[in-house]
Amino acid sequence: MMVIMTGCIDVPARLGESALSDGRLLGWAEWGPSDGTPVLLCPGAATSRWLGFGAGVVEALGVRLISVDRPGLGVSTPAPGRTFSDFAGDVRQLCVRRGLERPAVVGNSQGAPFALACAAEGVASALAVVSGADEVAMPQFASVLNADLRGLVERTACDPAGAEEFFAGFTADAMWDMVMAGSPACDLAVYQDPDFAAGYRRALDEGFAQGAAGYARDTVLAMGRWPFALDEIAVPVDIWYGEQDTSHSPDNGALLAARVPGARRHVVPGIGGALLWTHAEPILTRLLEKAVTGRQTRGS
Repeated sequence: MMVIMTGCIDVPARLGESALSDGRLLGWAEWGPSDGTPVLLCPGAATSRWLGFGAGVVEALGVRLISVDRPGLGVSTPAPGRTFSDFAGDVRQLCVRRGLERPAVVGNSQGAPFALACAAEGVASALAVVSGADEVAMPQFASVLNADLRGLVERTACDPAGAEEFFAGFTADAMWDMVMAGSPACDLAVYQDPDFAAGYRRALDEGFAQGAAGYARDTVLAMGRWPFALDEIAVPVDIWYGEQDTSHSPDNGALLAARVPGARRHVVPGIGGALLWTHAEPILTRLLEKAVTGRQTRGS
């Protein structure tokens, strides 16, 4: 498996906002050739469209990478009370307006359940879940979650409005500190690289530009039970975790992969949650291969 470590996050080649049918705006950023194969990124927690990946790789593979601000993050208009299905509908509209047809989709960290929702609703032609936030509210995980996370999951289940209010107290600095404190040394070597750190901090600052309500809504949705049917996803799905990732899934995606028909799970040694930026080439290469078949049939 070839690894290309990006020492920085490329500045987007194109930035814009697309108007949706209800008048809201959805912000996006693009990298790579404008006539390339569309790959839509659902970025991680509290980050904006500016946090891309695969510097140099997207150009080499002919990928048109599109990162999207979820409502309330970055420049996208807030949508209080929004659901996973609402987001999939927003993406469906964006695909029409930007000429993306059914793009391949990448879901990173907290963006993973939103990407899975897109796959479940037929918006995606293929899906790569990379260091994905797992469905931690699954009963099978209750006994293995650490006490703090278990408490947040229980709070979200019992009092979602109160949990959302709690998460709305987070800041860009608090998110940065949480990621740095919870990451192994192999990830810190990526995150604390000065160029990468500058790009990541910019994405966090923009993610919180409208306040923390967008992040809070994302987190309540991600930490609750997911309402979409994973067993009905009918496009090829690859699930990627770094072997040293201890923060996104209690079992590095084993149960998640078993719940999605035909999903292929990859556990990569020597890295943790920074996998998207250290292994962009194999992730995108396999995704492009799957996207070709995903328009006709379910993959393996």
